[in-house]
Amino acid sequence: MERAEKREVVSALSDVFANTGVVVVAHYAGLSVAEMTKLRSDMRDAGGRVKVAKNRLVKLALEGTDAQGISDLMSGPTCLAYSDDPIAAPKVAVKFAKGNDKFVILGGAMGATVLDAKAVSSLADLPSLDELRGKLVGLLQAPAGKIARTVAAPAAQLARVFGAYGAKDAA
Repeated sequence: MERAEKREVVSALSDVFANTGVVVVAHYAGLSVAEMTKLRSDMRDAGGRVKVAKNRLVKLALEGTDAQGISDLMSGPTCLAYSDDPIAAPKVAVKFAKGNDKFVILGGAMGATVLDAKAVSSLADLPSLDELRGKLVGLLQAPAGKIARTVAAPAAQLARVFGAYGAKDAA
């Protein structure tokens, strides 16, 4: 890799560390190409990305960013999983790690907060942003539905009373 290419990789990684919600660091030694492709595909579907880069370049990119604390994790064959949604990348990484013994989560960073493997697992257990939005919409709709049923109930009762009087008169 030439110097210009290395500069581009370092600047791209610096942008990743500055602009993403969460970064997960994991060892991937022993994964097949098909398994790595599945991880990348799952991460892309969740709105994240997986990047494999030289540890030295990652350490250079980490300098001066909020995520600088994870530079200690950069040893051995490491990959970075990141996403804007702070739940998406940890959720996919933890799910993938449960199915593959060779994929070991080391930790990560969420802004300036350095996460260990247990914290990444805890993040993965939280509901995603879309799930939270769905729950919020459901909570907002519930009172409106109750009000509509309450307002409609007297009218329905009146209709039943008129119907009963009409049936009584017809008989």
